[in-house]
Amino acid sequence: MNIVLLEPSQTACAEQWLIENPRQLQHLKQHVQLNIGDTLKIGIRHGQRYLTEVLNISEQRIVLKPIQVEDVPEKLPVHLILALPRPKVLRRIIMDAVTLGVERISLIHSYRVDKSYWQSPFLQQLNDYVTLGLEQAGDTVEPEIQMYKRFKPFVEDVLPSLISAEKPAYVAHPYADQSMPHAIQQTCTVIVGPEGGFIPYEIELLKKNGCQAMCLGNRILRTETAISYILGRLIV
Repeated sequence: MNIVLLEPSQTACAEQWLIENPRQLQHLKQHVQLNIGDTLKIGIRHGQRYLTEVLNISEQRIVLKPIQVEDVPEKLPVHLILALPRPKVLRRIIMDAVTLGVERISLIHSYRVDKSYWQSPFLQQLNDYVTLGLEQAGDTVEPEIQMYKRFKPFVEDVLPSLISAEKPAYVAHPYADQSMPHAIQQTCTVIVGPEGGFIPYEIELLKKNGCQAMCLGNRILRTETAISYILGRLIV
């Protein structure tokens, strides 16, 4: 936790801000060992970052006073489209994508996505994973997250509106002839399939609707590894 992310309601009083979330309190007491007079970095969800001074510490809350405004990290101009992964992997991927600064995330279905994944309670906890990712990165602005449970309608009806000459879309595919580009310095869409990859029909449908199939070399990567690698390669 590199900032404590507060809701706007917790900062309604300009002179005294409150940390009352049990998870945040426990983390600060166990790992930061705050004392009165110490400074603490705070972010307001969808707002600014601040350096604050600790005014009071109790079992139920920590009282803070803002003393300095700080810059919020810029987002990566990337729309990450991801075939819904296994529930336990989803948690790590969402946290990492948010930490890296992805601007928008879409979760989609595909042939190799188990339909039971869409009933996972992990999907109901996405906001928690987003918060953890923001706190890690020192960010305050959460990405837009959307879900599409039907592959073909998404690819044919939604995806084309996201793609243009100025906003290319790349689908990671281990058997593509072209290599993923490097340092493109423009807004783009990145599509990553499930464990085992997209089936040939899905790759062809994606290409037909404006995507460029790109490989990442001759190694088959785990989904979470591929996402970090692609983002680091595309955006410098």
